[in-house]
Amino acid sequence: MVPISINEFAKSFVKTNKEENLQDTKEKLQLAVENKKGGADCTSCDAPIWAIGSAIVGWNGCFTCITGEGDSSEDYEIDVVNY
Repeated sequence: MVPISINEFAKSFVKTNKEENLQDTKEKLQLAVENKKGGADCTSCDAPIWAIGSAIVGWNGCFTCITGEGDSSEDYEIDVVNY
């Protein structure tokens, strides 16, 4: 995955999703980061969560369960949990 900061991702996300609020997006991302750091697993398959996707969809999910795709190499993940 491609590392990105919470601020960078949130700004980009709200720029393309006009109905979203910057502060709310940052808070959701921070909560998802804390969940991932705490060892949260995907509610569907028990893999580690994808923080960005989990923040957007509102449930703890891994990249594959959220997107249906297997290759996450070109997708973003918050830098502090991109491992």
